Amino acid sequence: MERLVVWVRRHRWTVDLPLYAVFVFLAPNWAGQGSWAVRAIPMLFLLPLLVRRRFPRTVAVLILAGALVTYTNEIWAYDRGRAELGMAVVLFNLVQRGDRRFGALTAAAILGLDLMWGVSWGPFTDNPTLTVVGIMPIHLAAWTLGEFFRAKAQLTAEEDRRTEAQARAAVAEERARIARELHDVLAHSISVIVLNAEGAKLARHRDPEAVDRTLDTIGRTGRDALAELRRLLEVLHAGQGARSPQPTVAELRGLVEQCGRPVTLEVTGDPTGLPASAALQAYRIVQEALTNMIKHAPADATGRVEVAFAPEKIRIEVTNTGGRASPAAALPSSGRGLPGMRQRVEMYHGQLATGPLPDGGYRVGASLVVRP
Repeated sequence: MERLVVWVRRHRWTVDLPLYAVFVFLAPNWAGQGSWAVRAIPMLFLLPLLVRRRFPRTVAVLILAGALVTYTNEIWAYDRGRAELGMAVVLFNLVQRGDRRFGALTAAAILGLDLMWGVSWGPFTDNPTLTVVGIMPIHLAAWTLGEFFRAKAQLTAEEDRRTEAQARAAVAEERARIARELHDVLAHSISVIVLNAEGAKLARHRDPEAVDRTLDTIGRTGRDALAELRRLLEVLHAGQGARSPQPTVAELRGLVEQCGRPVTLEVTGDPTGLPASAALQAYRIVQEALTNMIKHAPADATGRVEVAFAPEKIRIEVTNTGGRASPAAALPSSGRGLPGMRQRVEMYHGQLATGPLPDGGYRVGASLVVRP
């Protein structure tokens, strides 16, 4: 049905030709004189209706002029049907296009022509008043339908604009989300790579095997970062409807192993039934908390990650000890650590609690409310 409507809109002649055929085959009034051929001449006055959409005002003037000629000729005067319907069509066309001023002038001209006909030919009818007043509802209906279809077209256009604006907003939001994901991937992976590289440099004379293990961690972290960046870029190219794949428990374990620090992971529940976006936010909060640990905790600090997946809530807790070694060298930060986690928590109406622990460590606790 929608395809048919679109096709008709593109081929308006499919409506105009049947409409003109209706006018042509309206039975003429044979009360006057003259042959059928002579009495059929008023049909020619209606030919401009075929181009009324392209030249609305010109066609309105031509139809009114044709009606004037018809109503002043004794042969054609009693055949009002075609002329009245033609004038109603041009009136509807003007109002629908929003040309109310010219439409009002056309309506006044129609009223004048009908009054003229009533004065000239009405006395020869059974009810002169009815012949004039009875035709008015047709033109009132034409004006009303014109207003209706114009309002409907405006409403449809407004809905289309609103839909387009929402689509643009969705694209912008998706791009902002992907930008945040890119930041988190780069911040975490580069922090791991830099700190492990510095540790390997210090340990190369004391423990060569540790250097090999550290280089393996650096290589694995770099490959994982490249793979995740590739996935995010594919999402960006795919369009607004695409989403990042839902992180799995195995990916959480891989994230913890990348740290290069002794961090234990405890996961309860199953993230499979949760919305992919909620599980992704939980994954990023853990990633950001571990990144902060790598940046700020001493080299001998240990950590613990607890993630609990429930049908309606995700609970996250990341803690690290204070350690006894000197604090790690500060890495450049974009300032999106805690603020970024807070934004993610607010997206799901959750809570975020952060702060130091008595032993000098740090705790990040977050909860995400997953609406069913």
